[in-house]
Amino acid sequence: MKPVDLRSDTITQPTAAMRAAMAAAPLGDDVFGDDPSVNALQEKIAGLLGFEAALFVPTGTQSKICGVLSHCQRGDEYIVGQMQHCYRWEGGGAAVFGSVQPQPLNHQPDGSLALADIEAAIKPDDPHFARSRLLALENTLGGQVLPLAYLEQATALARSRGLATHLDGARLFNAAVAQAAQSGRDARGEARRIARNFDSVSVCFSKGLGAPVGSALCGSKELIARARRIRKMAGGAMRQSGLLAAAASYALDHHIDRLAEDHALARRLADGLAGIPGLQVEPPQTNILFVDLVGPARERSAALIPYLAQQGVLATGLYRLRFVTHLDVDAAGVDRAAAAIRSFFAA
Repeated sequence: MKPVDLRSDTITQPTAAMRAAMAAAPLGDDVFGDDPSVNALQEKIAGLLGFEAALFVPTGTQSKICGVLSHCQRGDEYIVGQMQHCYRWEGGGAAVFGSVQPQPLNHQPDGSLALADIEAAIKPDDPHFARSRLLALENTLGGQVLPLAYLEQATALARSRGLATHLDGARLFNAAVAQAAQSGRDARGEARRIARNFDSVSVCFSKGLGAPVGSALCGSKELIARARRIRKMAGGAMRQSGLLAAAASYALDHHIDRLAEDHALARRLADGLAGIPGLQVEPPQTNILFVDLVGPARERSAALIPYLAQQGVLATGLYRLRFVTHLDVDAAGVDRAAAAIRSFFAA
C-alpha cells in the first residue's frame, strides 16, 4: 500500500495534466531571455500579485537570496524573525554570499514580530552599526497566517524608517486561501492584497501548488534586473527551463483554490488526534499541523516516527511533530495516519 506521506508538501508529484502541460511547453533559451514558457510564467505571477516584473528561479532559497541581496549591500542588515526560513534553515546564505547581517527577532505567539521590537531593532545611522535596510516577513509562518492588518502596520513602519520590505511567500497562496475563507473574497485577490504591502515577494511553486521545481521573485523592473545578475552569479540561470515553468504556470491556473482541501484535511487530522493523552494538538490554520508530546507520551517519542513508518505513515519530529497535507494525501490517508498514532499510544 502506498505510504501516507505527511513530511512536507514538497513531496508532491506532478499530476497527469501538469505533465501534459510540461510536455507541450514551447521552449527557448532563458539565459537569452527567449524561452516563451518562462516569460509567460514571469508575466503571469507578476501580474497576479501586482508587480512590474518577476524572475523564475530553481528554488525558494535562491529566490530569497536574490531578494535580500537585491535590497541590501555588504555591511547592510535585514530584520527577520528567529523562526523564518530565510534566517534559520537556509545556511545563512545572505550573510555567506552577500555579507548582509541578519538581525533576528523573537516571534509573538501568532507568528508576528512585535512592532515595538521591529522599531527598536532599526539601527541609527552610525558607523558602529550595520545599516538597517530591509524588513523580511514570512506568510504563512509554520502554517500560521499573519493578519493583513498586521502586515499593513509592519510594512508601513518599515517604510516610515526608510526600510524596504520583502515577503517570504513560499506558502503565500495558502495564506490567501485561508484569508479568502474568512473574507468571502477571491483567493487571488487576497494574494494580491497581501503582496501589495511589500517591495518584493518570493513565491514557491513546488509546495502546495504541486509543481516539481521552482520559485519566483516578484518586484520592480529595477529590482528584478539586479536579481537576475545575482541569479547568474549563484548558478541559477537555466536554459530550456520552460519545461519547469509550464508546470508552475499550470499550478497557478488549476491548483490555487484546491488548497482549501489541504486545509480541511489538516483540520480532519487534528480532529482525529484530539483526546489522545499526552498530545497537545494545535488547531491548524492552513495545511500544517503541529502536535506536541508531553508527559508519558514524551518519554515514548523516539519510537513513534519509526512505528508510523512501519504502518506506512511518514512524518517528522520528535517531541514536536509536524504533519503537512497536500494534493497527494486524501481523507482516507489522513484517517490512516490518525489511526496509526492512536494505536501507538494505546499499546
